[in-house]
Parts: sequence; C-alpha cells; structure tokens
Amino acid sequence: MNRRVYVIAEIGVNHAVPSREAFKKAYYSEAGQKLLYKNVSLLHCTTAYPAAFEESNLRALKTLYQCFRLPVGYSDHTLGIAVALAAVALGAVVIEKHITLNRNLPGPDHKASLEPKVFYQMVQGIRQIEKALGSSQKKPTSSELENQKVVRKSIVTAGNIQKGELFTEENLTIKRPAEGLSPLGFWDILGKTAPKSYQKNEVIP
Repeated sequence: MNRRVYVIAEIGVNHAVPSREAFKKAYYSEAGQKLLYKNVSLLHCTTAYPAAFEESNLRALKTLYQCFRLPVGYSDHTLGIAVALAAVALGAVVIEKHITLNRNLPGPDHKASLEPKVFYQMVQGIRQIEKALGSSQKKPTSSELENQKVVRKSIVTAGNIQKGELFTEENLTIKRPAEGLSPLGFWDILGKTAPKSYQKNEVIP
C-alpha cells in the first residue's frame, strides 16, 4: 500500500551547513528538491529544557529557509508561548511544543511544557497571527476603504475669508473628513484669490 509520509526534521545542536550536505545526499535533482518541499519541514531548535529566551535565535529561521528553500518551523522549549508566537510571525509553518498535564511533575520536559489550557491559548494565538500576517502587498483593506473618507482630510478655512481675499497659510488649515480639496493641493492654492466668501471651517471644494 502506498502511503505518503511527511518528514519533520529537527535541527538542534547542529549547524546549517552539515544539515544541508545531508539533504544533498538525499536529493540532488530539481525533481528531488520539489519532492522535499512537499514532504519535509525543517525545525529550528535550541536543545535545552527549558531553553533561555536569549538562546532562541529565531532569526535562524530565515537562514534555514534561505539555505534549504524548504518549509521551516520551530521546536520550542522556552517557557510560555511568546517565542512560539514570534516564530510564526517570522515564518514558521510548524510549531512543536511539549504538552503535560502538570508542569510540576519530575523530569526535564515538564518545566518546558504547556498545560492543556495554555496550549490551547498558544494555538489560538497562532491562528490569529496567521490571519494578521496577510500578504506581502501593501494596499488598503476593505475596512480601510470604508473609512477612507472619514480618516482622510480636506483643506478648510481657519477663519472667515472674504471674496477676493488671498488664500494664505494663516486663513487655511487641514481637517477631517475628506469632503473637499485634498491636502496635497495645499501649497498650490496658496496665493490664489478666493472665488467667494467663506465661513470659518468651511470646506474648500
């Protein structure tokens, strides 16, 4: 029976170069690399129980990805959930975290493990971060487009202006909402003649 096996390789107490050479021996071809990408994830790890925050070296996740071009993850032995969440924000697609029913039990793993309630909080946090990461494109979101008119500003009068009076930095200002001339045109309108009389806080169309 054919069965697909997904491999999660944890790289603890190791350098990137020896690990890369080991993978080269497994697959040399382009097809082999594609097969690796579909079936293998590399987990960065600090082999200590618990691992110190300052030894987590999460930026190594980027190094692993650049070196292998494979999905990367993090095997977290630190206390709490902060480092695991940070790893996801830095590109980890797999998180390994030990779970225990009681962190006070004897043995090296329990102190660095999470009890079920906190483990659930970690998973929820990861799901929220996954949503928050979005895409690499910088463009207005749908909610921003809805609020665009409210949050953007217009050129308005800072006081009463009579018809024929010149627009100046003193008699003009910028306020919300965006119902009139954009602030981008502020310097263009200075020195021009008011085509009509304006009351204070009136929008310049």
